[in-house]
Amino acid sequence: MNKESYYITSPFFSLYVDGSCLNNVNVNKETDAGWGFLVVEGDLPLGNGKGEIIYEDNGLVITDSSSKNYLGAKVGSNNTGELSAIAHALRWILMNTKNENVEICTDSTYAGNIACGKWKAKANKELAAKVQKLWNEVETKQKLTWRHVRAHRGHRWNERADHLANRAVRKIIPEPLSFWKPGMR
Repeated sequence: MNKESYYITSPFFSLYVDGSCLNNVNVNKETDAGWGFLVVEGDLPLGNGKGEIIYEDNGLVITDSSSKNYLGAKVGSNNTGELSAIAHALRWILMNTKNENVEICTDSTYAGNIACGKWKAKANKELAAKVQKLWNEVETKQKLTWRHVRAHRGHRWNERADHLANRAVRKIIPEPLSFWKPGMR
């Protein structure tokens, strides 16, 4: 597929998502994990940063079921970070788009397949069910797909999502895009 035909058939919005957990071993409810996502308009899947970021957000995975921001994560982990990022991205889609082609881009085949309902979750089932419910709600209103992006290979927007998630778990404000470079955590 050449670039011109990709523009004609490409998603109007690409949402890059990522999760981060600094110590992803023996995780529990107290383990910090973060999520991040960004919305790109006019993206090409080549990884060279085409398009324009129109929104980005990040935060911590909430494991406290009494919190109003609880999505169902029982532990903080890379996987719950990835699924939380997808949940927040899907919420953004529901509030900000109508009848668009939308694509979720993730470096986790696990999260992508759980989100769309292709795979069944063996852990954090409540979080997975919430994400699948959001996915199904978006799908009833517009075309939604997901695409795997290889992690830590210099893909500009995937690297930015990684930066957002990593900064969230470290409780540091993300670098502004004008100062940030791919690979900067």
